[in-house]
Amino acid sequence: MSRTLPQIVSRTLAATLVAAAFAGAAGAEEKVLNLYSARHYQTDEALYANFTKQTGIKINRIEGKEEELLERIKNEGANSPADVLLTVDASRLAKAHELGLFAPVKSKTLESRIPAHLRTDDWFSFSTRARVIVYNKAAVKADEVQSYDDLADPKLKGKVCTRSGSHPYNLSLMASIISHQGEAKAESWAKGVVANFARAPKGGDTDQIKAVAAGECGVAISNSYYVARLMRSDKADDKKVMEKVGVVWPNQKSTGTHINVSGGGMLKNAPHKEAAVKFLEYLASDDAQRYFADGNNEWPVVAGVKVANPALDALGPFKADTLPVGNLAMYAVKAQVIFDKAGYR
Repeated sequence: MSRTLPQIVSRTLAATLVAAAFAGAAGAEEKVLNLYSARHYQTDEALYANFTKQTGIKINRIEGKEEELLERIKNEGANSPADVLLTVDASRLAKAHELGLFAPVKSKTLESRIPAHLRTDDWFSFSTRARVIVYNKAAVKADEVQSYDDLADPKLKGKVCTRSGSHPYNLSLMASIISHQGEAKAESWAKGVVANFARAPKGGDTDQIKAVAAGECGVAISNSYYVARLMRSDKADDKKVMEKVGVVWPNQKSTGTHINVSGGGMLKNAPHKEAAVKFLEYLASDDAQRYFADGNNEWPVVAGVKVANPALDALGPFKADTLPVGNLAMYAVKAQVIFDKAGYR
């Protein structure tokens, strides 16, 4: 069918306008970042707002539990709108890697700012937290709990409290013990800790600290930022708790205190890859590193970043274990097997 010149011009113009619209949409897409986050800290709001202010990239955020987000990304497949996944604990980051969800990221900024032992090819640590020993000052002496090994010493029988052995925080600690001492010694340690339980594992880390203060147990294991939260609290009850407990950096004469991480990576099917890399690089910036420390009592991974957190200052310096985070992930499954065998549930 023949067309008149006006019809041809009209269709050409329409096609041009449609192409321009798609080009505009593509350009607009780079000003958006879809973030799936298992971090549930209110202070992160300022972290994200600052990124948008610096870059003009709007963050659309979905929060959920780690397992839920991993399942969601896996089910969404190639159609997933997610650009970046943030979560806590090396074992959970490793799980995302095992599922093939992450894409390798090449960034000189990330490689130069984040120490090699705190990153892999496709995910990066942006903050650290230490697994410390908390003790009741009236019931236990600090020199009795100078290492994780001490928690399995019979002298602490009936005095140890912890959260579940299936929790990733404890699994990562066990993974580090396996990596440093081997499976046989790790299993012996787990059995010794179980034999010293004051009660069956329950609750979170804050519950363990409060149980120590109440005299329900003499010692407990906790992530450092839970301790720092109580130290910074204005509540009278929290102040009383911290008056009754002391904190030890374990393994200072050997491997250093076990640390775990909060981190993330760009997802394989990210529709906004450029924005994703910019966001990951931003999380390694001095500004973002200070948010992790001042807002949620975590330590920056970037050396030399100055923070103003009185609780972290009060806790003081310590020797941290420099075991590569990949090693923690490597032994996570074995850690659960050993805990189950020891009855540490």
